[in-house]
Amino acid sequence: MNNFLLSLQLTSSNSTEVVVQPSITVQIVQIIIAMFVMDTWQYFVHRYMHQNKFLYRHIHSQHHRLVVPYAIGALYNHPLEGLLLDTFGGALSFLVSGMTARTAVYFFCFAVVKTVDDHCGLWLPGNIFHMFFQNNSAYHDIHHQLQGLKFNYSQPFFPIWDKLLGTYVPYRLLKRPEGGYEARLIKD
Repeated sequence: MNNFLLSLQLTSSNSTEVVVQPSITVQIVQIIIAMFVMDTWQYFVHRYMHQNKFLYRHIHSQHHRLVVPYAIGALYNHPLEGLLLDTFGGALSFLVSGMTARTAVYFFCFAVVKTVDDHCGLWLPGNIFHMFFQNNSAYHDIHHQLQGLKFNYSQPFFPIWDKLLGTYVPYRLLKRPEGGYEARLIKD
């Protein structure tokens, strides 16, 4: 852990300049800003891909061929969707937050691991992502179910936009007789 914190504080250099890493507190604030920027970008682009029939049919539906998500399927999508959601969203997060390249590496690695976990289809005891984020594998499983296609668009960190804009749908976890849990929509 000390090596990780030390790596956040060290300087990096290239042939023309030395870049001093900001304090850990500043880097944490930058990462939180990047999380909100990425969530905002991905919510609106993702939701639009569902609402626009052409984009859904020809681009986003490739990702939804996975009715039961699995970890590697997190990034199973059309190349244009990868460009729009991940590349543009990541670039915007990086630029708005003002983080250095080193901080960005930590942020993007964390974002990819979180996204893979959200698609893993497993509710594992002690999963740190489930403890700190409401947007987790069960939350995203609902979105991949046929009844949930028009809900729970938020990814990868917080369900803020779903809750503010009425696309959040609550769910419950049911223990399956054969083991594990199943996420089901709570119907009014």
